[in-house]
Amino acid sequence: MTTAQTMAIRCRGVKRTYGSGKHAFAAVRGVDFDVPAGSITALLGTNGAGKTSTVELLEGLAQADEGEIRVLGLDPWRDRGAVRRRTGVLLQASGFSGDLTVAETMRMQACLTSRARPVDEVLDELDLRGKRTTRVGQLSGGEQRRLDLACALLGDPDVLFLDEPSNGLDVESRRRVWDLVARLRDRGTAILLTTHYLDEAQRLADRIELMHVGQIVRSGSPAAIVADLPSTIAFATSSLRSAPPLPDLGQLRLVEHRGTVTVETHDLQGSLAHLLDWAARHGLTLSELRAETASLERAFLALTQASQTDPEQIDTKHEESAA
Repeated sequence: MTTAQTMAIRCRGVKRTYGSGKHAFAAVRGVDFDVPAGSITALLGTNGAGKTSTVELLEGLAQADEGEIRVLGLDPWRDRGAVRRRTGVLLQASGFSGDLTVAETMRMQACLTSRARPVDEVLDELDLRGKRTTRVGQLSGGEQRRLDLACALLGDPDVLFLDEPSNGLDVESRRRVWDLVARLRDRGTAILLTTHYLDEAQRLADRIELMHVGQIVRSGSPAAIVADLPSTIAFATSSLRSAPPLPDLGQLRLVEHRGTVTVETHDLQGSLAHLLDWAARHGLTLSELRAETASLERAFLALTQASQTDPEQIDTKHEESAA
């Protein structure tokens, strides 16, 4: 069991309200979650779910109205100076001057950073050494994003807040950033990730905290989050021309829509085996065949659809966690 001493981030009953009286808006409504050292936690949610308001509290940019927050055992609001020296923050946009070179930008940032690492060491880590003399305004979008991340890593942080780390990156650069983030986790860094790329969260995160209307409504490993959702098998309806009726595949649901048959099942291997055996016996080729396990994207869409129906009636599900 993970103890409180190994928790880099710990939230209990955290609330944040904007305004007062009849104009009050509760953006964060009693949030509980932990981020252990040497782990990646992804905080996900729909727009307006309260993610930004929560992260601002963790970074010490605002004080919670209620509840307890500890970052590295300290209160990030009251002990902001001590916490800030041991944290790195990657914002969606850094706002660095386009007239400065990459090296000048890093040296300026190093002057503002406690225990700053050598600039060239960090540039090497982000594959930016060759851009040292290039002005920031002349960098590509992906290179600017890597520069943002380099600045966040200058202080060798124990806790790293990543807001959309791969935003604007091409496929190759995304993979590099993902590999770097995974290495940071393996070195013991606690990472809180917010992203709209659900494949990124599924690839990187050890734990997901799914937020909606100011609350954590799903909590657990990526596998646990999708455990209750069905897998799917899909193929083109053209495969069924002059074919005998489909067998019982043990499906939860079978839908024909826009030229595609979609089968939903909790037994992906068994249903797929029955389908392929049926096709082989009848000499059929199932065109555009694909089989997919449940994904975070489907869990996220299920949450969105439920909220549109009745946002106050979404069941909360959490794995057992340490007290």
